[in-house]
Amino acid sequence: MNKRSVHLPVGAGLAALLLATGAVSCGKGQEADKSPAMTPAAAVAKAAKHSEQLTSMHYRVSGRVPQEGRVEADAGLRLKPDMAMSMKVSVPSLGSDATAEVRLVGKAMYINAGEEASKELDGKTWMKLDMSGTDAGKQLDRLGAASQAEQNPAAQSTLLTGADEVKKVGTDTVDGVRTTHYEGTVDIDTLDKSLKKESRLTAEERRKAVEQYRTMGVDELTMDMWIDGSDHTKRFRIRGDADEGPLDLTITFLDYNKPVKVTAPPAGETTDLAEMMKELQAG
Repeated sequence: MNKRSVHLPVGAGLAALLLATGAVSCGKGQEADKSPAMTPAAAVAKAAKHSEQLTSMHYRVSGRVPQEGRVEADAGLRLKPDMAMSMKVSVPSLGSDATAEVRLVGKAMYINAGEEASKELDGKTWMKLDMSGTDAGKQLDRLGAASQAEQNPAAQSTLLTGADEVKKVGTDTVDGVRTTHYEGTVDIDTLDKSLKKESRLTAEERRKAVEQYRTMGVDELTMDMWIDGSDHTKRFRIRGDADEGPLDLTITFLDYNKPVKVTAPPAGETTDLAEMMKELQAG
C-alpha cells in the first residue's frame, strides 16, 4: 500500500472499540441527568458496565493519529455470536484518494486500498490476510496496524473508570441526544495494574487497548465521555502525546445491538496477501 498505508483508528476493532443490556437506541428524548445524586465516577462506572454487555455497534471516528494526521472512519462491529467488522476510513492529509475499506470475516481480514493499489495487484481490488497464521498476523501489523480493527471501541471507552478522579463538565447535545459530559486523566501504567481486578473478558479487551497506547509511546490519556439518559456512552474522546505525534480521537456511537452483516469480497477480486508474501520471499 506504499505511503498510503492506513493506520486504522480505534476499532476492531478500535475497535474496539468500541456499549448495554438490551440497548437498541441511543436514548433520544430522555434526560441525561436523570440520576442527579450519582457521582461522576459512579455514572462512568455504570456506563462502562453497560458497554461490556453489547453484542454489536455502529460508530463514527474522527480526529488525528500519529504520522497520518487527520482520519475519518465509519464502522460496524459485531461481537456475538461471532466477530465481524466493516470499516471505511480516509486520511484527508494524504490526499482525497487516501481511503481504504476493511472487512473482518471469520479469521480473514480483507483490505481494499483503492484503484492505485489495484495496479500492483494485477487489477484486483482486495487483499486478503488469514489472521489464523502467525506469519500472516505479523504481516497484518506491518500493513498499518490493521489489527486494531479487532479492538472493541466500547471496551476502550471504559478506560475512564481507571482515572484517579472523574469530574462532571456539564451537559451537551450529541447527534440530537441529551448527554452529560465527564472528563478524567488516565495513567497507562496504573491502568495496566488495575486490570487484574477486572473480569477475564473485560481485562482482555482493555489490555489490548492499553498495549496499543503503550506501543505508541503514550504514558497518559485525557478522556472525555458523554453519557445519555439511558446510562450508555454516546461519545468518547481520547487525547495523548505519542512518540510520533499527537493522538486525538473522538468516537461517536450511532446505534447498539442492531444487525451488522459483513460479507467477504468476491474471490475473483481478491489477492491472498500471505501467498503473495511467500512468492516474494521465494523470488
